[in-house]
Amino acid sequence: MREEGEIMGRLLSELRPYMLSILSVFAVSLTAIPLALVSPLPIKIIVDNVLGTQPLPGYLRIITTNPSQVSVQALVVIAIGILVVGTVLTNGQQLLNVWATNKVGNRITLETRARLFRQMQRLSILYHDTKGVTDSTYRVQYDALWLQLLAVDTLPTLVTSVFTVVGMILVMLVLDWELALIAMAVAPFMLLFTFVYRQRLRAGWKKVKTSESAAMSGAQESLSASRVVKAFGQEERENEQFFSRYSESARAALKVFVEGGVYNLLMGLVTAVGLAAVLYVGIGHVQSGTGTLTLGGLLIVNYYLTQIYGPLRDVGKRIIDVQKAFAGMDRFLEILDEEPDVKEAPNALQLTRANGRVVFEDVSFSYQQEHSVLQNVSFVLEPGSCLGVVGPTGSGKTTLSSLTLRFFDPTQGKITLDGVDLRQYKVADLRNQFAVVLQDTVLFSTTIAENIRFAKPKASMNEIVTAAKAAHVHEFITSLPDGYDTLVGERGMRLSGGERQRVSIARAFLKDAPILILDEPTSALDINTETAILDSMQDLMRGRTTLMIAHRPSTLRNCDTIVTLENGRIGGMEGMKVASA
Repeated sequence: MREEGEIMGRLLSELRPYMLSILSVFAVSLTAIPLALVSPLPIKIIVDNVLGTQPLPGYLRIITTNPSQVSVQALVVIAIGILVVGTVLTNGQQLLNVWATNKVGNRITLETRARLFRQMQRLSILYHDTKGVTDSTYRVQYDALWLQLLAVDTLPTLVTSVFTVVGMILVMLVLDWELALIAMAVAPFMLLFTFVYRQRLRAGWKKVKTSESAAMSGAQESLSASRVVKAFGQEERENEQFFSRYSESARAALKVFVEGGVYNLLMGLVTAVGLAAVLYVGIGHVQSGTGTLTLGGLLIVNYYLTQIYGPLRDVGKRIIDVQKAFAGMDRFLEILDEEPDVKEAPNALQLTRANGRVVFEDVSFSYQQEHSVLQNVSFVLEPGSCLGVVGPTGSGKTTLSSLTLRFFDPTQGKITLDGVDLRQYKVADLRNQFAVVLQDTVLFSTTIAENIRFAKPKASMNEIVTAAKAAHVHEFITSLPDGYDTLVGERGMRLSGGERQRVSIARAFLKDAPILILDEPTSALDINTETAILDSMQDLMRGRTTLMIAHRPSTLRNCDTIVTLENGRIGGMEGMKVASA
């Protein structure tokens, strides 16, 4: 867990682009201070000058030429005028504060979420496989809020509360310095309790967030696998696990709320002691008549004292809120500081369209140091040729495609495209050279047309239809009631496996990339559907460099060369063209 100083330093760095906007929020927030100082004046005027016989205070004498002849009715009008104007200005200030806070805060949240999402996109497949989608979603949705809450909602209020307390103390010192000192005698105790509880509450809130994220992840996983859950009749078991996960989160939250409640109780006790002491001493000063404190002055002192303890409690509460926000900021910064596995070279080369010659040179790779996935793999994939890769589960077949797409970099050796190491190209340009058809076809919860267009966002409808015809899926699409505007549902679950695969092939046709990667595209299909899909893919492969991965050698019948992987090594190579590095 980061130190507070480090988080504050990072916070200031993250907020630099918004500094002028945040300063405007501070300025609007600070206008509440004079309004708070003026608000009790009507009470003093009514008590001391209307109901009593005290002389007019200096701030009223300047508005009249003869203070001794000011009528009671005029004083009442002045008091009511101050009350009405103060109330209107206070409500106007609150409205302006809400507008400024939300305007700046919404901008910070939007841009922070976009930045966090962009960083999530940059992180490796391994990171997302390890952390899970729900944890990433939780961080984007909730942890991104804390930058706004710290910068706009918490810190301006904290600073305003501090300045309000200082202003009220100065006024109290003018009215009765002894009461001011008595009132402030309890302040060190309030700060002590705040200091003691802040770290405990911060650690507690971080635990709450972690447990909430884990509970959400379990719920999402269970709901996304509803077919499996129902098939095995495990609904009740999943309900119990759901209840258990969220019970742990609730217990963590309850502990934090109880500690916060104890903190508020202690602050309330200290406040009560201070208020009682001031009232006791203040009544004596008024009764003795030896000092400058009048009854109206005592009421103002009492009002200010209540208002002072309010901001003091607010200072403590805001400090606690800062600890809560620091817990979220800590998780937010964890993502920003996470280094992607694949980094772009400083002077990366641009690549418009590759010829398609792919070479693996003694490539080894491991996700973990103690477990090697590929060992000394070498082969050449000539432009326009098809290399088939076959092997048992866990032999490293899919890792080959991941390395070719540069999801990861080799641990040893290198991979070249047209004679240049993949690490020397711009990542976006490199991946733009590939069209991919995977075993687990991923469609987005939008229309069929938009799913095909995903490969080429600016494609026209004619281009989409042409790609669909090439993939032999046009007739199926037009037979649907909404045609190309048919919604496919989440992950395309309203379509069958073969239909989803044909849409993904149409997407690959539309991209028209020089290199094609087919990663077990038919392993989940029946024989008849596989045959039809392979015919479509044969058209897609024509004229393109193709890396085709499969469990069954029969799937690779149209490949020029077939490589057999066994335990991460090339166990055999056969075909019309024997590849060699």
